[in-house]
Amino acid sequence: MAVKLRLTRLGSKKRPFYRIVAINSETRRDGKALEVVGYYNPMTEPPEVKIDLDKVKKWVEIGVEISPTVRSLLKKAGWPETSNEATN
Repeated sequence: MAVKLRLTRLGSKKRPFYRIVAINSETRRDGKALEVVGYYNPMTEPPEVKIDLDKVKKWVEIGVEISPTVRSLLKKAGWPETSNEATN
């Protein structure tokens, strides 16, 4: 079972809101998440990003794979990327 940190979409038509979740990689996009670690709201100006870095650290230590979109959101939130994570 490979686990990923990725986005799951919420909100109504033309008004997206995303949760950043730890989820089994075989689960559909909006399937049941193992844990919610934050959210991203692109509809506000500037876009709102709220991430619990302690939860992210816990999942990274376990060996979770981070999607490219979530990786860029983590950089905006102040996550220090290491060379070890860049290979995932």
